[in-house]
Amino acid sequence: MLGVLVLVVVMAVYAGLERDVKKRLLGFTPHILINRSAESGGGPLIDWQNAALEAKKLPHVQAATAFVSDNVIIDVGSWQRPVFFRAIDTSDPGQVEGIQEMLDPDHPESSADLGIDDRVVISSILADSFNPPLRVGDSVRLYSTRNFESVMNAYKSTENPPIREAYADVWKKTTETLSSSWSEKDDQFLLPAAVYTETYTGFDSIRLQDIRQPEEELLEAILIAMDESEKDETAGVFRFTKETKATIDEAITELQTSDPEKMDGETLKGLKSIVLPKEATITGIYKASQMAVTPDIFVPLPLGQDLAGLGDAVQGIALRLDDAYLADEVALEARPILGASWSLKTWGEEHQAFFGLINQQRGMMYFALSFIVLISAFSMMAVMFTVTIQKRREIGVMKALGAAPGQIVRVFLYQGMILGVIGAILGVGIGRLVIHFRGALQSALRTVGFDPFSSSFTGFGVLPAHNNPAEQAVFALMAFVLCSLAALVPAFFAARSDAAKSLRNL
Repeated sequence: MLGVLVLVVVMAVYAGLERDVKKRLLGFTPHILINRSAESGGGPLIDWQNAALEAKKLPHVQAATAFVSDNVIIDVGSWQRPVFFRAIDTSDPGQVEGIQEMLDPDHPESSADLGIDDRVVISSILADSFNPPLRVGDSVRLYSTRNFESVMNAYKSTENPPIREAYADVWKKTTETLSSSWSEKDDQFLLPAAVYTETYTGFDSIRLQDIRQPEEELLEAILIAMDESEKDETAGVFRFTKETKATIDEAITELQTSDPEKMDGETLKGLKSIVLPKEATITGIYKASQMAVTPDIFVPLPLGQDLAGLGDAVQGIALRLDDAYLADEVALEARPILGASWSLKTWGEEHQAFFGLINQQRGMMYFALSFIVLISAFSMMAVMFTVTIQKRREIGVMKALGAAPGQIVRVFLYQGMILGVIGAILGVGIGRLVIHFRGALQSALRTVGFDPFSSSFTGFGVLPAHNNPAEQAVFALMAFVLCSLAALVPAFFAARSDAAKSLRNL
């Protein structure tokens, strides 16, 4: 009874935790995530709306929305730490409802209404990590980690000499060739095609180097002006207007006479727009769990795009299905339809390591707790051996009166089977009773200062549980079989005992 009771309760709790964690994950995790494949170059999706419309035509797809996820640094009262955020497309009711169901009941003022403003929903773990803890209505600052690369590049560029000195050979050859190759005809300036190609390549090769932002902008102005020229295939020249040539000459002159210190000041001044943090208000706190990795912050899609440095682009397209457990089938069917330029990843594949860990833990619990029933069976065997020794005279009388060995075996076997049936039924029944009143039992344990299932770890006020009748029937059957086998061994030895010795109580 106790062995079956423990198995029923523990495995029901494991099943409940897994189901509830999956439900939470599916509230915001894409059932299928579509990205550009490595063969197609990968990278952000710019024209993602058209791709989403095509993806929505796939079977079982209810919604196709933008996906953005990245790291940021949160700053609260001079305390900073890196956090993980997930952008929510507030136009998708399914995502908003999923966040709403996750909200912490300890913060009744929480809301999942992110709108399109700078409002966020944070995890209870993140909220409690600050002193004092964050609350609904507090303001936080979010720094994009994507800025750091731009900042470092800008600072490094200030250490370089101007391009006329850093790339003196290429710069001198390119500018002198360009200056000496102009010819004027009919109010237009002509440049031989070979010179055009040579100078264009020279300017572009310098532009691609690690140079100051103002210098890069001037080189781009030169290249854009050269692109505006008209090619005369017959004469083998490129035709420039006076204005276009004047633009090129002014940019070259400015690069020839530029002041590095002044350019550095402009470069560093421009960093203000890069590192400016995003102010956001906490509109909700959701109950997070240590058992599953969930985002620290949920942000609206426009804010997420800004923090990830994507502009109007997104990282992928998130598909939500009418049944999340059909994700593998839908993905298998969609791959040949979408083609090799797209990569599809299901929610099961994304969280494969996590669910694999749960399955491994469940297997270990099966293995460990089954020993309780096995030890109970050995204990019953020991008791039955004792009973057979105590009943030696009765066994001898039965054999003297003509009882067959099979009859004697059945006496003790039936006793073990009856104990197995009663123990299995009581174990399953009491186990389901414990599961039903688990909330009251948790409260009673907390009053005495013992809380083995803290809500701060599990993320649930009341420990979740799920009764699986088929699984519990297997536990009961296993207990019955073990009890029957435990009674069969001593019964076998009792049936082989010598009747005369038994009557003499030897």
